[in-house]
Amino acid sequence: MNPSRSARFSGFRAGGTRWGVRKRATAAAVVAVALALLVGGITLLVLLQTSLIASTEAASRSTAADLTARIRDNGLRDAVQSLPELARSGEYVQIIGPSDTVVGSSETASSTIPLTSLRPAAGQTLTQDVSSLQSLGDPDDFLLVATGVRLSGGVYTIVVAATVQVQVDTVTTVGWFMLGATPLLLIIVGVSVWVLVGRSLRQVERIRGQVALIDGRRLDERLDVPPTNDEIQALATTMNTMLDRLQTSDRKQRRFVSDASHELRSPLATLSASVEIASADPSGSAWLQMQDVLSGETARMRYLVDDLLTLAKADDGGLRTAAEDVDLDDILDTEVRRLRSTSGHHIIVDAVPARITGDAQRLGQVLRNVLDNADRHARAGISIKLITTPDATVVQIDNDGDPVPAADRLRIFERFVRLDESRSRESGGSGLGLAIAAGIMAAHHGTITAKETNTGHCRFELVLPPPALP
Repeated sequence: MNPSRSARFSGFRAGGTRWGVRKRATAAAVVAVALALLVGGITLLVLLQTSLIASTEAASRSTAADLTARIRDNGLRDAVQSLPELARSGEYVQIIGPSDTVVGSSETASSTIPLTSLRPAAGQTLTQDVSSLQSLGDPDDFLLVATGVRLSGGVYTIVVAATVQVQVDTVTTVGWFMLGATPLLLIIVGVSVWVLVGRSLRQVERIRGQVALIDGRRLDERLDVPPTNDEIQALATTMNTMLDRLQTSDRKQRRFVSDASHELRSPLATLSASVEIASADPSGSAWLQMQDVLSGETARMRYLVDDLLTLAKADDGGLRTAAEDVDLDDILDTEVRRLRSTSGHHIIVDAVPARITGDAQRLGQVLRNVLDNADRHARAGISIKLITTPDATVVQIDNDGDPVPAADRLRIFERFVRLDESRSRESGGSGLGLAIAAGIMAAHHGTITAKETNTGHCRFELVLPPPALP
C-alpha cells in the first residue's frame, strides 16, 4: 500500500472516535440541507423578485396603453385632464411633448421636469430601472415605462413611473426570514439525523458487544436478531450464519485432532513398549523378535500421517491435481490387477475405454481406496463397471456385502468414520480412505456416492466430468 495512503487510513482510524458514522452522517446531512437551502433560497428570491417586477411592469404598460388610447380617442387635452384618474397608487404619469416639455402630469411635483430621458419612437415602448427620482426627491426604486405616441404636433412620450420599493422590501423580508430560519432548520435536521442514526447504530453497537464476547470457548452463543426487517436484521442473521460455520469448522477440527491423536496413540504405544522391552534385554535378541512389529507399526504411522497430510491439503485447497488426459480404463485395470493379487474374492470387470482429464496418481488412489473398502466388506465377489455418457464418466464398484444404511451414506465420507465400531483397525482401516477419495473427487469436480444395487448389495459410484475440449 502507498505510504501516504496508509497514513491517511491510519489517521482516519485514529480519529474514528471523533468522526464516527454518527457524526459523519449528521455532518453530511447538515451540509446537504444547507446547500439545498442556499440554492433553493437564491432561486426562490430571484423568481419572486422577477415575478413582482414583471407584475409591476405589466401594470405600468397597461396604464400607458390606456392613456395612449384616450389620447387617440379624445385628444391630448382630455388625456391631460384624466391623468390623475388613470394613475394607479404609487405611479407618476407624465406626457412629454416633442420639445421635452412636460405637457401634463398626474402629480403637481412632476409637472415641470421630465422623469426620464427616454424618447421612444411612435408605437415603441421602452423600460428603465432607476434607484430614485431626483426630480421628485423620492429615494425609492422605480420602474419607468415610456411609450411613444404620434400626434399632429409630433411624437409625444407617455411616461409611467411605478415604485418597486414594496417589491424590493418584500424580497428583502423573505430573504431575511429565510436567513433567520435556516440555522433553526439546520439544527432540527442535525438533531433528527443524530437521533435516528444513533438509534440505528445502537443495534449495531449491541451486535458488536455480543460478538466481542464470543471466543473459541463460546462459539455456541448467537446474536439476538432484531425484528426490524432491515439491514441490521440482515447483519445479525449473517453474523449468526458465520458463527454457525465457525462452530461447525471448530467441531470438525477438534474431532479431527482428537481422532488423529487416538489413531496415533496405538502405534506409538506399541513402539514405546517394544523399545522398552528391547532395551531391557541385554542379549539384543528382543530387537530381532520385535523387528516385524516395529516395522509394521512404523509403516502404519507413515500411512496414517500421509493420509492426514492429504486431508489437510484438501481442507486448505492445496490438494494439487495434474490436468492431463489420462485413460481411466488403464488406471482401473492396474488397480484391479493389484487387488486380484491380494484378494480371495471373485472379481468381475466390465469396462469400456474412457479418456478423461485429471491426475492419474490421485485417481488411482481413489480407486485403490474404494476397491480396498469393497474387498473388506464383500462376502464372495466384487463387480466393477466403467461406462461413459456424453455428460460424464461413471465407475460403479459393487460388492455382495450389506449396503451402507441410507442414514449413513453421507457420514461415511467423513474422517475416522467406521460404521461398525466393533471392527478392529486392522480389519477396518483408519477410517480415512473414503474421506480422501471424496476430497480427491471434489478436486476433479467429480462426486462419489454410496448407493444400493437392485439386488440389495453395496455400491459406490464415482462420477467424473468428460475431458475438457481443446
